[in-house]
Amino acid sequence: EVQLVESGGGLVQPGGSLRLSCAASGFTFSSSTMTWVRQAPGKGLEWVSRIDGGGGITAYANSVKGRFTISRDNAKNTLYLQLNSLKTEDTAIYYCGKGWLAEGGRGQGTQVTVSS
Repeated sequence: EVQLVESGGGLVQPGGSLRLSCAASGFTFSSSTMTWVRQAPGKGLEWVSRIDGGGGITAYANSVKGRFTISRDNAKNTLYLQLNSLKTEDTAIYYCGKGWLAEGGRGQGTQVTVSS
């Protein structure tokens, strides 16, 4: 059974930073493409970033490119998302997922609120 547990969210001022983590279990993490998606209040799911199993290939949505960095530690079965230069429009619940579009399962999410 795929289990994904996100952590690291919180309240931060505009321009601030956060690091999200996602602990994975129940599948072969090191061979799985992993993704981050988010859902802002009153909006649908938005794809944010993706990383291949080896960690060498990454992709980002235009809205976060240059500000967010996805990474992974396969020895720890953990996925990360470094959020820098945060904007109010980054406020959302952030979910990690297994697969290109989290079609293999998502965690319960972690809330990121960007506000002064």
